[in-house]
Amino acid sequence: MAQRSKNPRQATSTRGRHARRETDLHALASALAGGDCGDPFSVLGLHAEKPDQFVVRCYHPAASQAWVIDRAGGEITKLEQQYEPGFFAGPVPGRINYRLRLALPVRTIELEDPYRFPPVLGDIDMHLLAEGTHLRLYERLGAQLIEIDGIKGVSFAVWAPNARRVSVIGDFNDWDGRRHPMRKRFEAGVWELFLPELKGGELYKYEVKSADGRLLPLKADPVSFQSERPPRTASVVHGAKKHEWNDASWMSGRESTSSRSAPISIYECHLGSWARVPEENNRYLTYEELGERLVPYVKQMGFTHLELLPISEYPFDGSWGYQPIALYAPTSRHGSPVEFARFMDRCHQEGLGVILDWVPGHFPTDAHGLVYFDGTHLYEHSDPRLGMHQDWNTLIYNYGRHEVTNYLLANALFWLDRYHIDGLRVDAVASMLYLDYSRKPDQWIPNRYGGNENLEATAFLRRLNELAYGHHPGVMTIAEESTAWPAVSRPTYVGGLGFGYKWNMGWMHDTLRYIGKEPVHRPWHHNDLSFGLLYAFSENFILPISHDEVVHGKGSLIGRMPGDSWQRFANLRAYLGFMFTHPGKKLLFMGCEFGQEREWNHDAGLDWHLLSDADHSGAQTLVRDLNAIYRTLPALHQLDCEPQGFEWIDASDHERSIISYLRRGKAPESLAVIVCNFTPVPRHHCRIGVPEPGFYAERINTDSAFYGGSNVGNGSGVLAEPQGWHGRPYSIELTLPPLGTLILERKNA
Repeated sequence: MAQRSKNPRQATSTRGRHARRETDLHALASALAGGDCGDPFSVLGLHAEKPDQFVVRCYHPAASQAWVIDRAGGEITKLEQQYEPGFFAGPVPGRINYRLRLALPVRTIELEDPYRFPPVLGDIDMHLLAEGTHLRLYERLGAQLIEIDGIKGVSFAVWAPNARRVSVIGDFNDWDGRRHPMRKRFEAGVWELFLPELKGGELYKYEVKSADGRLLPLKADPVSFQSERPPRTASVVHGAKKHEWNDASWMSGRESTSSRSAPISIYECHLGSWARVPEENNRYLTYEELGERLVPYVKQMGFTHLELLPISEYPFDGSWGYQPIALYAPTSRHGSPVEFARFMDRCHQEGLGVILDWVPGHFPTDAHGLVYFDGTHLYEHSDPRLGMHQDWNTLIYNYGRHEVTNYLLANALFWLDRYHIDGLRVDAVASMLYLDYSRKPDQWIPNRYGGNENLEATAFLRRLNELAYGHHPGVMTIAEESTAWPAVSRPTYVGGLGFGYKWNMGWMHDTLRYIGKEPVHRPWHHNDLSFGLLYAFSENFILPISHDEVVHGKGSLIGRMPGDSWQRFANLRAYLGFMFTHPGKKLLFMGCEFGQEREWNHDAGLDWHLLSDADHSGAQTLVRDLNAIYRTLPALHQLDCEPQGFEWIDASDHERSIISYLRRGKAPESLAVIVCNFTPVPRHHCRIGVPEPGFYAERINTDSAFYGGSNVGNGSGVLAEPQGWHGRPYSIELTLPPLGTLILERKNA
């Protein structure tokens, strides 16, 4: 007779728990097979069924058999298929260190089990990510090459707090989202998974299922460090070693190159159209070729900095990079991240700083990007009155969400840290500052005080500048800001936004409007030349002739100039002389330095063949010489941002379209006189008042024959006479060239 249980109720309870466990396992196995399992670690891997009973479970939809191999003893345990095809389970003798063997249709493989490894991200990471203060999140999120328990592989981590399930997919798992569902770290809404034995170079994306069960378009990694070349859209595991930098000399001294008293002359460049290789299907230059050609050219031309239009990976060529998808990945159009680092190193070794156009104001709606990332409005505002940029049909970051600002702030620090970027020029700041920017009255929402200021965005910008300058001394931040917002380039501790510099858009628009008019009409618009001095020292200004001024039907810079061919180039040279002597740092877009005739086209290289013409090569030579005198003559740069560095001599000679002014350096003897004649008429015996006696050497004459001019001028210079003029005790008598600018440096008598 069978012995009856001494405790029938306990036996029934045990059977009930076992039945429920079997039901739960069956449901989880079905969820795995259906791509709907958001908690794979609860079922897969090594589990203790009881204190002394252990089981291993694995899933591979194509496997017909599975075994566990105990590393310690070499014992092999066959697992049984249960519940669903490809789902295997079986007992093992304790907490063993094991590998899996799987029989697939065409071969048998051995592999590490991703689901036997512990969490990758630690408690501190979770705390900082949840708090939105993980300033080095690029060391934890994305695809990271790491080693756990002696096993090398790649850890993946992505923020998607509202997703029902996230899987990492790629060639390594046949892009099958059932194979590698990730572990959700509820503390911060981050999904993570370590894939052992995976190496660099692998393509991957995230397969995300929303909370309501919808499978979203495959997503590129928001923190990918390398991307496929567009139009392909996958992220790439960046497996190369960190670059060994050779720019210690530059980095230790770069603070002196970015200060307000330093000469800063910036060559703005779109890498994809500076030059192409026409004989090879008009291909882009590689980062290596750009290092060999662009860097020496910019150095030879005398510029202090190279500014790159955005290079964070972007899908649409026509956006010029201003609609990026992968903020942490240098564009693959020119090569790999390693090659970009070498390009940066080359710039620094040649004494050239690099500024990066950075776009935290908006992002495109491409399905593989940030839009609706986890099935909710995660990175963008849900209300289109806050979240849609109407001018560009792009989405605006939600600056009120600390995880989003953390993502952006860490990205800024990433470029400064990993690639030794020397400055960030922040794009479209005005659109970030104002809630009603480019909106009709019924299309925006006031802030909590009823105003139109975007309080969250301004807080973000202030924090950006505090972090950039605090973590990386010697860098500069630059605002593209076109409104009268006060104190953009003043420290945050006095209420400013904290930028180092601001583009002087008003000066640019006024002076380009003036120089584009026929000389006969200029007397009635003389104020366009002088108005900028009313506010020239309210900010730390950069004078920009940027890419925006040579596109969209505006024509090229030389194309704006009126008159015949000679007058056009004379106008260009006179204007450039005026620009390089006006208070403010300088920025010139590529092609403007040699008079590119054609409007800029991002799909073609510049017209370098024009340099065979004397007018074009003369303009280029002038820019080289203007850079040289700007850099070497302290009066032209030391007090660029201080009112003590500028004095009008005569701003009122509108009838003859002549302006004259002084530039001063910090030393009392540092003095330059600038005179501009914006008519095609030479002016003889033109007397200009000066404050000091001495010889005034003619350092630059934009009408020199060296530059293609008519060579009207004053030889080596003129001697000041003790004849008062313009309210000054001395004066010099000059011959003013037609459509020309003179730069004279005072020498001791």
